[in-house]
Amino acid sequence: MKILKIDGSNLTIDKVSSIINDDGKLKITPGAKRKVIESEKTINKIVAKKGTVYGVNTGFGEFSSVSIPSSKLRELQENLIRSHCVGCGVVIDTKISKTMMLLRLNSLLKGHSGIRIETLNLMIELFNRNIIPVVFSKGSVGASGDLVPLAHMALPLLGEGEVHYKGKIQETSKVFKKEKLKALKLGPKEGLALINGTQYMSANAVLALLDIRTLINMAGITSSMTIEGYQGTLVPFDKRLHDLRPHPGQNVVSTHIRSLVKGSEIQDSHKECKRIQDPYSLRCIPQVHGAIFDTYIYVKSVVEREINSVTDNPIIFNDTCEALSGGNFHGEPLALVLDFIAMAVTEIGSISERRGELLLRAPQGTDLPMFLTEVGGLNSGLMIAQYAAASLVNHCKVLSHPACVDTIPTSADKEDHVSMGATSAIKLNEIIDNVFRIIAIELMISAQAIEFHRPLKTSIEIEKIMKIIRKEVKVLKRDRMLKPDIDILEKMVRDNMFSKFYSKEIK
Repeated sequence: MKILKIDGSNLTIDKVSSIINDDGKLKITPGAKRKVIESEKTINKIVAKKGTVYGVNTGFGEFSSVSIPSSKLRELQENLIRSHCVGCGVVIDTKISKTMMLLRLNSLLKGHSGIRIETLNLMIELFNRNIIPVVFSKGSVGASGDLVPLAHMALPLLGEGEVHYKGKIQETSKVFKKEKLKALKLGPKEGLALINGTQYMSANAVLALLDIRTLINMAGITSSMTIEGYQGTLVPFDKRLHDLRPHPGQNVVSTHIRSLVKGSEIQDSHKECKRIQDPYSLRCIPQVHGAIFDTYIYVKSVVEREINSVTDNPIIFNDTCEALSGGNFHGEPLALVLDFIAMAVTEIGSISERRGELLLRAPQGTDLPMFLTEVGGLNSGLMIAQYAAASLVNHCKVLSHPACVDTIPTSADKEDHVSMGATSAIKLNEIIDNVFRIIAIELMISAQAIEFHRPLKTSIEIEKIMKIIRKEVKVLKRDRMLKPDIDILEKMVRDNMFSKFYSKEIK
């Protein structure tokens, strides 16, 4: 069983993936535990001084000027969580809500939030026993933290709300009784510490980046196969070209494609062909895919910095016994990069659809029949697969409009500029789903095109890929329902069935 020791500073997207996907367990490091206990002591000292501290003994947002008596501090924190449970949309996948728990725990372990170790211990117990809060997809404006989704995440700590338990959604109170768990009574600032953060956005970002890495690698594979199907040239992938424009991604992508196509009989068969230049969707793969890879690397650096940050408010400083109010909860760093990479992922789908369409039009200088069917007219071949890809690309383009450029003030204008980063995350997930399908369609089309060059073989690597495909999806001889084929290929892509052919640099 995998155990991840968390301390507030050591998370990466791969560590998160390993624990979430392999059902691992969490453990708090001794050093982090000491920081949390010290921060709790600081909050108690601040409360004892009877000064005014936002969110500790005041109301929230526009109610920040309302003082709360000491006898009501627990009620204040618990009311905060209950009142913020206004989630909309669908219930999110347990992978996302479980990742939220992990990321919120990690941030709180930095020891600047004033939360009790007992509270974090219960969160650890829920995580480790797979008792996962029911959280909804919509409701966050991504500014005072992801208040709404995090409130739903925190509600079960009070023994309220609903959780995923043994494959079903059940009432938290009943699950606690079965598991012999005790609900919490919150201390000063604990409600605010639990919900004032960016962990809905960042959980989506972490899981999205893992999918995007797969898509970038698969785009390298499908584009290599399309080059072979189209009988395209490898001249645009010459290392000397990319050394003269040294964006890192260009070299990574061109190297990957050269390695995949190396030794192809199809390449050797058309060295003397009269075609001077291939279309941009082939010739400019290193430039387009490379820029997408560079975007991924940048976004990954922002996300990994964020998941090891303190993102609540006010922030507690033990050395000076202060609680400083600021804006670390604001989601702009995530909102901007989520919108940025959404555009990049749309480009993966856009250029993939163009490559697939190239193979369907019986391109001059190739042996390919129209729509990759031997008896056209009676059979439509793969004609309509491109329609589906075009539809999905159109949807991606619409979703690529940035959410972060919009803002709707909240809390009577106290919160007058918000990031809308949660919307950015929701859109990105839809785009990723579409592009998995688009890549699966190109995989189907390019594999079919390669069959028309038989008995010539493509490269050793691509022949291995073809063998994996043909175990599940047979050559199209006459028209059949194509949806099952696309479904199978999409699942193969999502399940990383081709991972042995991925670039070692795209990680």
